[in-house]
Amino acid sequence: MDVAVSSPEQRTGWRLRQLSLCLLLLSAPCLAQPQVPVNLADQRARAVTQVVLGILSYARWPTEPAQLQLCVVGPTEYTDDLLKGATQSSGRPVQVRRVLASDPAIARECNAVYLGKLSTTERSDVFDSLNGHAILSISEYGNQCTVGSLFCLRVTDDQVSFEVNLDSVARSGVRIHPNVLQLSRRRAAQP
Repeated sequence: MDVAVSSPEQRTGWRLRQLSLCLLLLSAPCLAQPQVPVNLADQRARAVTQVVLGILSYARWPTEPAQLQLCVVGPTEYTDDLLKGATQSSGRPVQVRRVLASDPAIARECNAVYLGKLSTTERSDVFDSLNGHAILSISEYGNQCTVGSLFCLRVTDDQVSFEVNLDSVARSGVRIHPNVLQLSRRRAAQP
């Protein structure tokens, strides 16, 4: 009669396999969960990034840049996600960087500007420097659409929408697809 006798090495190997299985089962829920924003500010930043990238994807410049240069001007609330680097749904990369409102290179080096909180003088200086250049401008605050921005964001807890300043679009030299203009009307009509 043969009796199976386990050696210490076999018992250790069995325990290691059990421990590995337990660790795998315990870590599976962590691996399966999607990346969830930590807080509402992160959610808003991600939503703003999607809206900005969407707007940029429906814009056409007289000379299409291989890589879009988006310049963030002034203090902002929602550009943290955007500043990490972005790629449009078409695969075209968007280089995002901060610049000072007084930087004279804005008109030469930026295809689009994202404007945060600026004084009236700073805003005026930025738009004076953009005058005559095909540059798309997006203001983080909706009340700035009467002052020269092409697009003005409206950020709430539920959604990010935008307004379009048609006069600024006509003077900008940047062509905007009509669907974006329709989308802004539709979103503005929602409660």
